[in-house]
Amino acid sequence: MTNSSAFSSISSSQILAGNRRALAKAITLIESHHPDHIERGQQLLDELLPHTGHSIRICISGIPGVGKFTFIEAFGLFLIEQVKRVAVLAVDPSSPLAGGSILGDKTRMDEFARHKNAFIRPSPTSGSLGGVAHKTRQTMLLVEAAGYDVVLVETVGVGQSEFEVAGMVDFFCVLMLPNAGDELQGIKKGILELADALLVNKADGESVQLAEVTKQHYENAFHMLRQASLWSPQVLPISALENNNIDAVWGMILDYISQSKERGAFTSKRADQNSHWLNKLVHELLEQLLMNNPSAQALWPDLERDVIDGGMTPITAAKTIINTL
Repeated sequence: MTNSSAFSSISSSQILAGNRRALAKAITLIESHHPDHIERGQQLLDELLPHTGHSIRICISGIPGVGKFTFIEAFGLFLIEQVKRVAVLAVDPSSPLAGGSILGDKTRMDEFARHKNAFIRPSPTSGSLGGVAHKTRQTMLLVEAAGYDVVLVETVGVGQSEFEVAGMVDFFCVLMLPNAGDELQGIKKGILELADALLVNKADGESVQLAEVTKQHYENAFHMLRQASLWSPQVLPISALENNNIDAVWGMILDYISQSKERGAFTSKRADQNSHWLNKLVHELLEQLLMNNPSAQALWPDLERDVIDGGMTPITAAKTIINTL
């Protein structure tokens, strides 16, 4: 269907009432690239905006094999037991949540996914990470308007996605394995600087002592980095499989939120994130305008050739193209 009639039945009141079917359709609407759908989606977001921003936004990052899937499952069920409504947004296409097997053979994940207070949604890549971040931000607003108290944004933990997602969450968790030597050498400094907490998962059985050693290594690594005065990143051994220390993770996050709100950092951080989002969108929309402009596209090959041949400076060529807009 090429017009907005497929989504005409979606209303902001349905979203606010927590209608899961309406929420799913609304997310599909904002993920669409059709002009009519984009216009309708933005109209819906404008109506819902006053009802957003009340959730706790948490990133769950970690390399494949770290047990992220199991942790999200255990953490989500724990939060539901705390009378929270939980939404899980999976960003990366390599994510087990985005792989289409959400209701697979994981019995406990099946329990979480079917719970009335849980909502899981993968984000399509649309060929670019920026598109993912943009759509994930809008999806986050929708689930907040639908009354979800906690939003978990899951990333694969191996690339630029961490930096994009860090710009839209309140708390950034990185899951690590209890293997201090190799893991400490492999972890990127940038990820350490992003992290509000490192969770050393699979701290069970014979790996308990190794997890403690790993904890010390990571704490030492944090001490070598310049940290903000508000919060010192925590390192916590956990076992998602055995549900060990899952409650401590939530307690730590609540402590961070409490401290940041007391010092005014919570509001300012979200304001900075919105400002960054605005600036990024302006650049992206200008780039789209340029790429869709026939006059600019007609000029581009000749100007590029002149630049390559040394007959024109890049800045003059760029200004010529921009002036066509």
